[in-house]
Amino acid sequence: MSVEAIYAPGWRSDTARRRVMLLGGSGTIGQAAATALHEAGHSVVAVLRSKPTTPCPFKVEIGRLEDESFLTGVLKANTCDVVLSCLASRSGAPADAWAVDHGLNCNALRAAKTAGVPRFVLLSAICVQRPKLEFQRAKLAFEGELAASGLTYSIVRPTAFFKSLSGQLDRIRRDKPFLVFGDGRLTACKPISDSDLARFLTRCVEGGPSDNRILPVGGPGPALTPLEQGEALFAAAGLAPKFRHVPPGLLRGIVGGLTTLGMVSAKARAKAELAKIGIYYATESMLVWNEKAGGYDADATPEFGDETLSDFYRRLASGEAKVDRGDHAVF
Repeated sequence: MSVEAIYAPGWRSDTARRRVMLLGGSGTIGQAAATALHEAGHSVVAVLRSKPTTPCPFKVEIGRLEDESFLTGVLKANTCDVVLSCLASRSGAPADAWAVDHGLNCNALRAAKTAGVPRFVLLSAICVQRPKLEFQRAKLAFEGELAASGLTYSIVRPTAFFKSLSGQLDRIRRDKPFLVFGDGRLTACKPISDSDLARFLTRCVEGGPSDNRILPVGGPGPALTPLEQGEALFAAAGLAPKFRHVPPGLLRGIVGGLTTLGMVSAKARAKAELAKIGIYYATESMLVWNEKAGGYDADATPEFGDETLSDFYRRLASGEAKVDRGDHAVF
């Protein structure tokens, strides 16, 4: 069956019930995935470090993800047939990335093999196509180990998340301009909602055309530049657009200064790494990279789901939706 089937509206591989161990279930995507799996009729056991503060419609196991024998025990006790990992480092700092994006996923992969679990679905990121940062290299290294593991796998590489593009609402409500880098058209993306991505991950758990593939996925098109994102946010807030254009070279200068300070200060080194992440997202599109054309290709970036960024901005402006942007916030 063609891989395009997994992106088609309404498609399901089959209705067989899966028993899924979910990692990263405390994050926004992990929570959405747990809900989508439950609604699709699958059995979910979420491995968490601490007891959730609200009731869950699925089983929870409390333990340390560094403990491979604990993970193996959970898989065997619950007769799981799929691992779904939504694990991601919170800061993107090198040590954190190699410990989480690579290390904890490797623990889970070894546990899956020991327990005889045949399928592993990984939530990765589209930015690993052109790795320049340690968190991207860590993710890519685990992708390689998963592909070589002998398990049936799906590697999902989503484009931008709505929450990562939503940090300037309070700013524009304070009558401040929306910040863009350069002319605001340096990059573009097809952002995808948490719920749409969760439904896509559920299809990968069910298998079929997603088996043994790397699957880029964006939300409904067209691709949006930061300038267009700002215009949509102003429209949702009922405000007249006002922009400030920031030279990308400014961030590069900040990185240079912090890198120099980082020779004597661990705190400066950490800030330099975060600034490098900021430069990457200011200058690289979250779209499929077309190697032959030597550029990002919106037409080649698959679309999935129903909710647009404008839809989300309207819900955010009305107070219906909220975002917790965490350690990756730039503005």
